[in-house]
Amino acid sequence: MRTLARALPFAAAAFFAAGPAFAEDAKVDTGDAAWMLTSTALVLLMTIPGLALFYAGMVRKKNVLATMAQSFAITALVSVAWAVVGYSLAFTDGNAYVGDLSRLFLNGIATNWDKPFTLGSGDAAVAMTIPESVFLMFQMTFAIITPALITGAFADRVKFSALVVFSLLWTVLVYSPVAHWVWQPAGWIAQLGALDFAGGTVVHINAGVAGLVAALVLGKRVGYGHDNMAPYNLAFAVIGAAMLWVGWFGFNAGSALGASGGRAGMAMLVTQLAAAAATLAWLFGEWMTKGKPSVLGAISGAVAGLVAITPASGYVLPGAAMIIGVVAGLAGFWGATALKHWIGYDDSLDAFGVHGVCGIVGALLTGVFAYGPLSASTAVPAGLSGSFDQFVTQAEAVVAVIAYSAVMTFILLKVTDVVVGLRVSAEDEREGLDVTQHGERIA
Repeated sequence: MRTLARALPFAAAAFFAAGPAFAEDAKVDTGDAAWMLTSTALVLLMTIPGLALFYAGMVRKKNVLATMAQSFAITALVSVAWAVVGYSLAFTDGNAYVGDLSRLFLNGIATNWDKPFTLGSGDAAVAMTIPESVFLMFQMTFAIITPALITGAFADRVKFSALVVFSLLWTVLVYSPVAHWVWQPAGWIAQLGALDFAGGTVVHINAGVAGLVAALVLGKRVGYGHDNMAPYNLAFAVIGAAMLWVGWFGFNAGSALGASGGRAGMAMLVTQLAAAAATLAWLFGEWMTKGKPSVLGAISGAVAGLVAITPASGYVLPGAAMIIGVVAGLAGFWGATALKHWIGYDDSLDAFGVHGVCGIVGALLTGVFAYGPLSASTAVPAGLSGSFDQFVTQAEAVVAVIAYSAVMTFILLKVTDVVVGLRVSAEDEREGLDVTQHGERIA
C-alpha cells in the first residue's frame, strides 16, 4: 500500500479535507481566492443552466420544463443538504469510510472565517491559501451536479416527489461517502493511492452507474422503440453543451485550488484538447458507421472527452490528453449506441453510456499516462507516473465505486418507491411531465 504522502503529493491535495486548522498571522492569497470563486461559479453554471438546457433539448416537448426543473430543484436541495450534513460526512476526518459530524450545520465555520485553513492532519496536512468557505462552496457545486447527471437516465418518467426524495438520500448516503473515500486523507481509496484529480470516480462513474441502475429499475419509457422520441430542440442541447464545455475549466483547472503554479494551466489545456479530440472521434465514428455526422453526436462527443479527462486533468500532458479524448469519443459512441441496444435498457439521455463508460475510461487511463513531474512534491520529488501498478490501483478504485454506487442506488430507489412511488402512471407519461407534475406547458 502506498503511503498517504505518495498518494497525495501535490498542492491540489487541498481536495482532501479534514478538520481545519488556522495560523493566526496567515493571510488569504487574493489571487488564489479570486480564481477559486470564479471556478466555483463556472461549475455551478454547468448545472444551471448548462445541464438543464443540455438535457431539456434532448427530451420531447411535453417534458422540457420538467427536465429543467429537475436540475434546478436539485441545485437548491443539494445546497442545503451539503451545508447541513454532506460536507461534514465528506471532508472531516472520521474513519476510512465516512467523515464525522464535527461540521454538522457548518458548525465552526465562523472561526477564523477570513483566514486560510489547513486541510488534513498530521503528515497529510496541507496549508491552504483560501478560506474554508470558498473550498466548501467549490465542493458544493460538485455535489450538486452529480445527482443532476443521474436524471438523464430516467428522463420522461419519474415523479418529481421521487426525484426529491431519492436525490436527497443519494447525496447524503452515496455521494458524500464516496467523496470521503477518494478525496479525504483518511479515506481508504486515498490511502490506496488511486488518482482522481477532479471527479472521474466520485462524480462520473458514481452518477453513471446510478443512472444505469435507475434506468433498469424504472423500466423503459412508454412507447420506447415504437414512438417518435426525437429531441424537441437540439439548439437548447448545443447551448447547454457549450456551457458545460466552458464550465468544465472551473471543474478541472479549478481543482488545483489556486492560480499559482503551472498545474491549473496544464489542467485547462488538457481539458480543451481532450474535449476536442473526443468530439472529432465521435463525429468520424458516426460518419463512418451511419453515413452522417450529427449535431447530437458532436455535443455528446465533447461531453465524453470532458468526462474522461476529468480524473486525469492534473496528471497528464497534452499528447496523452488527446489519446484519452479519442478513446473516450469512440467508447462513448459505443456506449450510447451498441451497448445500450445490446443490453436492452432505456437510458434516456445516455447518462451511463457517456458518464459511466467514459468515466471508467478516464480513470483507468490516468494510471497509464500520469506524468510524474506534474504531481512532484518535496515528499515525492519524482511524482506519480503511469505504470502497471498504478493501473491496477485505478481499477480497484473503479470497481469499488461501481459496486457501492450500484448496490446503494438500488436500495435507495426501492426505499423511495415505498415512500412516494417512483414512476408516473402510463397516462401521465403520455400526457407529459410538464403538465402532470408541474401544471405548466411550453406554448
